[in-house]
Amino acid sequence: QVQLVESGGGLVQAGGSLRLSCAASGSILRLNTMDWYRQAPGNQRELVASITRDTRIDYADSVKGRFTISRDDDKNAVYLQMNSLKPEDTAVYYCHGPRIAVSVWRNLEVWGQGTLVTVSS
Repeated sequence: QVQLVESGGGLVQAGGSLRLSCAASGSILRLNTMDWYRQAPGNQRELVASITRDTRIDYADSVKGRFTISRDDDKNAVYLQMNSLKPEDTAVYYCHGPRIAVSVWRNLEVWGQGTLVTVSS
């Protein structure tokens, strides 16, 4: 019904930048709030950034000032610009839609498959 597909991950040196993209497809009425999560090996999945429909934004303390979340509702897309990357940012990054509206009466929670970001020291 609804798919989230991330792209843009890869290997980068510390101090470098990457831009992650999340493309939503399917029978989407409205994306609503969208999030980026990450999960490092051996760690729990953690919220990195969140953006509402009216572009209210929250960031994890660990990424404030370095990461920027944005959205393009015309394209059903969400982005995460990551600057000044550190080795501790290494993780699989997931796009998440907690309440994607597929009709006036129905919302779905959807996760992407994840994209790996590796930051070398």
